Amino acid sequence: MQKIPVGISACLLGHEVRYDGAHKYHSYIERTLGQYFEFRPFCPEVEAGLGVPRPCVQLRETPDGIRCVGVKDHSLDVTESLQEAARRQQDWLGGMCGYILKKDSPSCGMTRVKVYKNDIPARQGVGIFADYLQSAFPSLPVEEEGRLGDAGLRENFIQRVFVMQRWRDLCEQGLSAHGLITFHSQHKLIAMSHEQNQARELGRIIAGVTNADIDRVGAAYFSALMSCLKVVATRGNHVNVLQHIQGYLKHKLDSDDKQELVETIENYRIGLLPLIVPLTLLRHHFRKEPDAFIDNSFYMLPHPAELSLLNSI
Repeated sequence: MQKIPVGISACLLGHEVRYDGAHKYHSYIERTLGQYFEFRPFCPEVEAGLGVPRPCVQLRETPDGIRCVGVKDHSLDVTESLQEAARRQQDWLGGMCGYILKKDSPSCGMTRVKVYKNDIPARQGVGIFADYLQSAFPSLPVEEEGRLGDAGLRENFIQRVFVMQRWRDLCEQGLSAHGLITFHSQHKLIAMSHEQNQARELGRIIAGVTNADIDRVGAAYFSALMSCLKVVATRGNHVNVLQHIQGYLKHKLDSDDKQELVETIENYRIGLLPLIVPLTLLRHHFRKEPDAFIDNSFYMLPHPAELSLLNSI
């Protein structure tokens, strides 16, 4: 299997590039996700020429806006250097299907980075590189290593990476109206589990699509899809999707099997079971009673089972 290209803060892979010459190696990222992701390590502070070791920097609120300056020497302003270093990465960043950032970093933190005003910190900032990354590539799945400890956020990020890779594969083959409609059919249930209004909008976007307007419609569709998938799927939405799938078996199960499936979905709804249990039961029934739409839906297996992501949500 070809690995998926994913950018990452270099320190998370054990590269000794932090301001003090240390690293922040993350074993789950390298040992588990590394089986599926081809990581492209990058440190914006090193790329900006700040060196290792280097003066520690922080975000500060100034009359000129948020600046990245030295902790001890506020006259050391590296904001433009970091921004320029980020812009130089445009080409290879455009080929990534995801990015994992170092939390709390004034360059790489994606959320709740400390911003100092009169030496009083408030967790309201975004790192300089992270800000550029998310602005320049709004559909790119981006997450912090700290947030990957949350089962829901972890599954959400990894799912989006796999969706983006499948989209890239489709586009490389040559996007067509038929291909787009098929892709939507394969991902419709996934979108429904995230945000149902946005999922319905996806259907409206591709309605009546032709090869003549495929580039415009395809771009609009993918942007809307990735926006939808940024919303973390809820247990309630999953229940709606599971019950929707259950409807395809309405005339194919006996009363005992129907009751077992109803009870399993209900036990998932109230938190007694993880999502993998009703999905496994549904897969069992569809192996005996195949349905083309369900068989081709990535909702049934959105990412490799070995990652065990559905066991914890």
